[in-house]
Amino acid sequence: MNQSANVAVTFPKTESEPPIIVGLDIGTTKIAAIAGRKNEFGKLEILGFGRANSNGVQHGQVLNIDQTIKAIQQALINCAESNPDLEINEVYVGVAGHHIKSLQTRGDIVRQEPDTEIKQWEIDQLVNNQRKTFIPAGDQIIDVIPQDFHVDNFNDIKDPVGFNGVKVGANFHIITGDRNAIRNINRAVERSGLKTKDLVLQPLASSSAVMSDVDMEAGVAILDIGGGTSDLAVFYEGTLRHTAVIPFGGENITNDIRMGLGVLKSQAEAMKVQFGSALSDEAKANAYITIPGLKGMPAKEISVRNLANIIQARMSEILDFVTYHLKSVGLDSRALNGGIILTGGGSQLTHLIQLTEYSTGLNARIGYPTEHLAANHIDELRKPMYSTCIGLILKGYSDYDNKRKDFENRFKKVIVPDSLKKNGVSAEADMPKPETVDTKKRKSLNNVWDKFKDSIIDLFKEEGDMEIK
Repeated sequence: MNQSANVAVTFPKTESEPPIIVGLDIGTTKIAAIAGRKNEFGKLEILGFGRANSNGVQHGQVLNIDQTIKAIQQALINCAESNPDLEINEVYVGVAGHHIKSLQTRGDIVRQEPDTEIKQWEIDQLVNNQRKTFIPAGDQIIDVIPQDFHVDNFNDIKDPVGFNGVKVGANFHIITGDRNAIRNINRAVERSGLKTKDLVLQPLASSSAVMSDVDMEAGVAILDIGGGTSDLAVFYEGTLRHTAVIPFGGENITNDIRMGLGVLKSQAEAMKVQFGSALSDEAKANAYITIPGLKGMPAKEISVRNLANIIQARMSEILDFVTYHLKSVGLDSRALNGGIILTGGGSQLTHLIQLTEYSTGLNARIGYPTEHLAANHIDELRKPMYSTCIGLILKGYSDYDNKRKDFENRFKKVIVPDSLKKNGVSAEADMPKPETVDTKKRKSLNNVWDKFKDSIIDLFKEEGDMEIK
């Protein structure tokens, strides 16, 4: 997952229709907007998709707010062009970066009526009490996640609602972040014409997109290798046990190649994607990549083996962090029967599965964000780089299904500045007015899907391949 802020929105609906929710992944290298709605089978139908190059974000943190706003709006314009019926209002924002930390706490409440069954409002009160936990100055609590509950002398309870007892409590995983970093994300989102609805930790969003209930029960570690950071989430016995942000990602590998081989950053990125390998022993010793010379200078030949050596060194460092974190919480290869699931843009490196298994002693596989997608999604969305985006849509549906957030039927349009309008197309003009949406008959999902699929094809063009000999 690219380290990023991420956004999700709702769409006008009738009483019987689920909302359309949009995920916007504001990453270090790219921004992607994906709109989806659950069908009658509980699968996500993708109804809109746009992407743009990311500017202003480094190592998962929004540093240049103005550049980030322009990139967000461009992605939203592209998404609106793929489906002009989309209207964006309240948003889910995902957070990651070096500033993210976590801690474990334990809390209890003594019940006023111990002879009655435990109600959901009591559990909500227990969770909210943990938001008063002392944390360092300058930080704020992003999320409080219950791990397991206990009622009187009964432990390891997954859901205490319906039990009765004098005292109910739980162990909690609390996620915190730097207040200024979170404020910058909120500013960029709100000044893009959106309203922040909730904050979601990125590795948790990615995990929901690529992980099944079987994986959670078996015990699994999700490693999301993004552009600026790599995010780790560890699940064991059906609950979240640990989260961590590793301060290295795909951008670090690209910079290592640029410095080590003396090439441009764009050339380093292209070599990593087209010819890179995470295992130097698997790279051909006599293969070379020809890089065009600059302004009449002779071409440069780069050894594929040397390229692999640089990539393996950095990936091994990231995997060493993974091993350290797993050992720190007592979850080694004997505990995590589900192994490691690799996702995010950096997971597509050739031979990364083999290096991961060798470094950690765990089975490994690539996690594609298709676990909850309907069959008619476009092939582009199969890529692991969209795991966070799709996971945010699932987060929105979790809130919707559990009525944890209020979902509105009315929407505010995104006002796109004239300087950002593409080819004279106005996202404001092309979208139907709210009263028109309320009065006209809703189009079928198939018709909306056809319109979206026809317009999305031109968004993706293959870049020219480098010459290898």
